[in-house]
Amino acid sequence: MKLKIYIEEVYKELVHKVSWPSWSELQNSAIVVMIASAIIAIAIFAMDLGFRNMMDFIYGLFY
Repeated sequence: MKLKIYIEEVYKELVHKVSWPSWSELQNSAIVVMIASAIIAIAIFAMDLGFRNMMDFIYGLFY
C-alpha cells in the first residue's frame, strides 16, 4: 500500500511540480556539454603528449 502511494506521489511531482527544459534549452545544454568535453579531451591529450615527451627526454639522459 505504501509503495502505491509513493509511486502516485512521485508521478504527481514529476508531472505537475517539475519544470522540464524546452527542446531548444536541452539542445543548447547538450552543445555546451559537447564543446566542454572536447576542450577537456584536447587539454588532457596535450598534457599527456607533453609529459610523454618530457619523460622520453629525461629517460634519454640516463640510457
